[in-house]
Amino acid sequence: MTPSVTERTFRLEQFRALASGVIETAGTTFLLLLAVRVFDAGPTAKALIAAGTSVGLLFTPITVAVAGRLGVPATRAAAALAVLPALLFCGAALHPTLPVFVGAALLGLAAYSALVPLLTQTYQNNYPDAERGSRFARTVMIRVLTSAIFGAAVGWALARDLGQFPWLLAAYACAFGGAALCLSRCPSQPLPDNRGAHPFRALRYVKEDRIFRIALASWMFMGFANLLMIPLRVEYLANPRYGVSLTSDKIALLTGVIPSLVRLVMAPVWGRLFDRINFFLMRVLVNIGFLIGILSFFCGETTPWLVLGAIFFGVGNAGGDVAWSLWVTKVAPPERVADYMSVHTFLTGVRSLLAPFAAFWLAAHYPLPWLGLGSAGLIAVASALLVPEFRSKLRTLPGVAAGPALPQEGATTAARLPALGPLVIPGANTAVLRLATAVHAPLSAHAPPAPATARDAATTPAPAIAVAPAATPLAP
Repeated sequence: MTPSVTERTFRLEQFRALASGVIETAGTTFLLLLAVRVFDAGPTAKALIAAGTSVGLLFTPITVAVAGRLGVPATRAAAALAVLPALLFCGAALHPTLPVFVGAALLGLAAYSALVPLLTQTYQNNYPDAERGSRFARTVMIRVLTSAIFGAAVGWALARDLGQFPWLLAAYACAFGGAALCLSRCPSQPLPDNRGAHPFRALRYVKEDRIFRIALASWMFMGFANLLMIPLRVEYLANPRYGVSLTSDKIALLTGVIPSLVRLVMAPVWGRLFDRINFFLMRVLVNIGFLIGILSFFCGETTPWLVLGAIFFGVGNAGGDVAWSLWVTKVAPPERVADYMSVHTFLTGVRSLLAPFAAFWLAAHYPLPWLGLGSAGLIAVASALLVPEFRSKLRTLPGVAAGPALPQEGATTAARLPALGPLVIPGANTAVLRLATAVHAPLSAHAPPAPATARDAATTPAPAIAVAPAATPLAP
């Protein structure tokens, strides 16, 4: 990469962030709000709208495979995908009926999310390792500021005249078109051509790469818990059955504006942390933000609790923006970032496709505070899965007691630990290790050490980095 490529990419991503900020309000707030207040949509229609992004994520392995086979630059392929939702939302604005509205929301959001691995590969190629998180976080700041301003303005307008909603759909069409224009001008390279290979070939990395496998298992628990509750935020505030029934502007404030403003403040903090500390520790900290946000929002009974939940939802989202979009650059070979990301996004699509349907079905049968407690438990499990990884990293730092010898892993695992980032916690290394041991011991007391594979033994350098024994891998 050259400085000119980095700066041009960054400049175009800043412009695209303006469009993305507008688009973001569609999936998080206003499409579901229109479904409830304008179209009086049923559970199936609302679930289809909420699952639109997830459907696109399921097709990301095919997106990567087709882009590689065609030999086109990654961002050109992404631009072509962004054109489709622009046309669909334009049609919905001109013919605003429930079937057209649901179809545009489902297919439009799906097409835009299917391009994610292409962007991650571009970030890997065009941004230096030491700046990737910080540069990405700065575009997140632009995106969330745009989202907050646009969300507040649209919430104010719809609260006074809900009949103006076709103009909102037209605005989304323009935003998708602007994003496509920025992507078409962004420098990028073609993906590796795996002609003749199966589109889902990248799933083999789940079996071959232990670090990747554990991270995906943690994402599955945490992601399902979070995605279960996201669509229920609007439902909780808008549906009279829950006794809240806020106006459109207040719903936009709690689900869009406040979280966006908090993300604006926290995005650069998380970006710097991504570049400077161990990724698994960062992931646990992000999980804590989501956990507090869910419990406060759904288990509190007053407006201050709703506000606190919105704040911590913003804290978690700010870290999730960076971690979800870039974490595979810490573990994947540089030329295979798009493949690794396609596996991650595919599994995200699986859980997030199921979560909205499960959310509305469970909400019809159980109190929302119970769902909040269950989701918090899943997030705690996700965090516990990562404890052995940054625990083993702590053992390699100066000033930490050696402790018993741990089983060795091969180069596939060991070589990736430095890339995950150092655990720089001045004066607290030993304390953090003791805390990690206390948390993890009850979970791993009965788990046998994972035996080394022949491939690992053949490639183990000397001396090897010691890591904690792994529990039986969970199927992502």
